[in-house]
Amino acid sequence: MELAQLGQYIGAGLACIGMAGAAIGVGNVAGNYLAGALRNPSAAGGQTATLFIGMAFAEALGIFSFLVALLLLFAV
Repeated sequence: MELAQLGQYIGAGLACIGMAGAAIGVGNVAGNYLAGALRNPSAAGGQTATLFIGMAFAEALGIFSFLVALLLLFAV
């Protein structure tokens, strides 16, 4: 195995850490929404759009890190 190929694998593995961060972020957003909704149920309906936007941003970062990992593996 060449050193350059080894570097690609290590870089792709490190880029995949971003997917774990995205999963933690989505769980954090959903958990905080649920805590706020249980604390004040009348305001929960107005915050669902914010919930989905926060989840979308967190998930987009995970998709970007997956894309970087694929680019490191196959395009470089």
